[in-house]
Order: sequence, then structure tokens, then C-alpha cells
Amino acid sequence: MEYETLKYEEKDATGILTLNRPKRLNAINEKMVDELEGFWMKRMYDLHTRVIILTGAGEKGFCGGLDMKEDAQKIFNLKPSEIYRFQTRISKLQLLMRQVPQPIICAIHKSAVGGGFSFAMASDVRIITPDARFSAAYINIGLGGADVGSSYFLPRLIGAGRAYEFLLTGDFMDADEALKLGFVSRVVPHEKLMATAMEMANKMTSKNPLGLRLTKEAINQNIDAGGLEQALHMENRNQVMCILLANKL
Repeated sequence: MEYETLKYEEKDATGILTLNRPKRLNAINEKMVDELEGFWMKRMYDLHTRVIILTGAGEKGFCGGLDMKEDAQKIFNLKPSEIYRFQTRISKLQLLMRQVPQPIICAIHKSAVGGGFSFAMASDVRIITPDARFSAAYINIGLGGADVGSSYFLPRLIGAGRAYEFLLTGDFMDADEALKLGFVSRVVPHEKLMATAMEMANKMTSKNPLGLRLTKEAINQNIDAGGLEQALHMENRNQVMCILLANKL
């Protein structure tokens, strides 16, 4: 499929999705929302692709959030029902990222702000360059800092105490702090960013395909599990399914 705001390629069982508006810092516009929605929904039943690497085109950064020039001012002038429609569509992207069975490795350079920060949060693993930085910039443009999943993801990723600070101030989290807080897995030189992401993807795709998908599902469910017993039921079900499959191979 041809995209206007995205680029997608496959390398064996790994898909590489690139936000492709480099002249606008890969900012999110209505067309990108349309294309991302279709892309993630297609991955839902894609048995060939086992892992997705998400990255941004160009040297300026990963994603600058909502395109302030193209969409932001327009949104403030919409009718309430139209605002709600746009808000729910852009927020649904984070839900789709969690619902797709493929683990998502986010390879981030320079700025990931606003919606770009949320794309990073909704991914499973984050690999960044030393110049990467993150901001819940929604609050800096007259909105709330809790937007497109930030109030759900960030407290779970770095703890509520620091999450409050970043969401209430819109201040930047730099690469060193992101690593110390456990928000990212690795900080690597820019020239090694995609190679490192690909190396991790290859390690994942070498595993049992069903086990890989069920592991993501179990983590998703057990983050909000009511207790240990509920989490164990999910894990036990998954392991039995993997054993039964292995017996048939």
C-alpha cells in the first residue's frame, strides 16, 4: 500500500514503520491519523509480521506531536462534536498499538513531544540516541498534560511521582534521565540506532511466534490485573497453549 505520511518496509518477519513527514518534524496531521489507523488495524490479523520497528524520518527528530501549523488552530475552531471525533480518533491509535499482537520497538532520535511522546509510551521497547528528549507538550499549548494515553502509560513506566512532574509542567525528560527512570531500554549512538533495533527485533523473531504474541498480551492484561492469582491464570493458559502447539509440530 502506498502512503503519503508513512513509509513501510518488511525485512523477513520484521516490519519497519517510518513516520515520514521530515520537513514538519514528522508532525501528526489528519492524513497521518487516517494512515496510522489503517496500518495498525491491518497488523491486527497479520500472521507474517512478528515485530514492528517504529521510527521517524529525517534528522530533525522522531515526532513533533500535532502539526501546529496545519491542524492545531483548525481544531480549536471546530464544533464540539467534531473536536470529540478528532480527539477520540487520535487517542485510539495508542489503543491499537497495544492491541496489535506484534511487539513494537520504538527507535527514537532527538525530539518526541506531545503525540510523539505518546507513540513512544505506547510502544513495548524504546531505544534512543543521546540527543533524544521527551515532553508532554500538550499542556504547553493550552491543553491538559493528560492526553492520548499519557496519564495511563507514564505512571506505569516511571512511577507516579515523576510522571506527575512531567505531565503537569511539560518539561523535557532528557536521554540520561529517561534511562535512569527506566523509560528506555538503551541509549546508543545515532548511527547504531536502527541496527540496534533490528538486532533486538531479530532476537524476538527467533522465538516461538505464538509465545511472542501471548507474552505481549499477558503483559498488557497483567499490568491491570486484580492480583497475583489473576496474573497466574493468564500465564498458565498461555503456557498450556504453547505446549499443546509444540506437541503438534
